[in-house]
Amino acid sequence: MTSTTEDETVLRGVLDRWKAAVDEHRPERVAAVFTEDAIFQGLHPYSVGRQGVAEYYDSQPLGMTAAYRVLETRRPADGLVLGYLAVEFSFTDRPALDVKLSVLVTREGDEWYIAHYQVSQA
Repeated sequence: MTSTTEDETVLRGVLDRWKAAVDEHRPERVAAVFTEDAIFQGLHPYSVGRQGVAEYYDSQPLGMTAAYRVLETRRPADGLVLGYLAVEFSFTDRPALDVKLSVLVTREGDEWYIAHYQVSQA
C-alpha cells in the first residue's frame, strides 16, 4: 500500500474533471464524477448519492474555484485508489479556504468515480 505514479494519475484524471466542473459552477457535472451511491461529506451535513453532491455544489458561490495538490495515495484493493489532498477553494469576495480532502475512487468499467469524499478544515 504505497503511493505510485499510476495511482496519482488515476486520482488526477478524476479530480481534474471534478475541478473543471467546480470552477465552471456546473453542479450536475460535479455530481457526475461521483458514483450513484457516493458518500459525500463537505463542510455541511453529509449526503449519499449524486443528488446531494449536486445540491451541495449548487449552493456554493459563483466564482468559487478549486486548486488541489495530491499529498498521498494508496491502493487498498484492485479497482480502488485512496487519495489524501490539500485543496484551496478561492472566492471572489472573501479569503481562500484551505482544507484537506480524502477521496476513495473506484473503477466502474473503463472510468473512475469518487465513491467517498471527506473534507476537513486544515
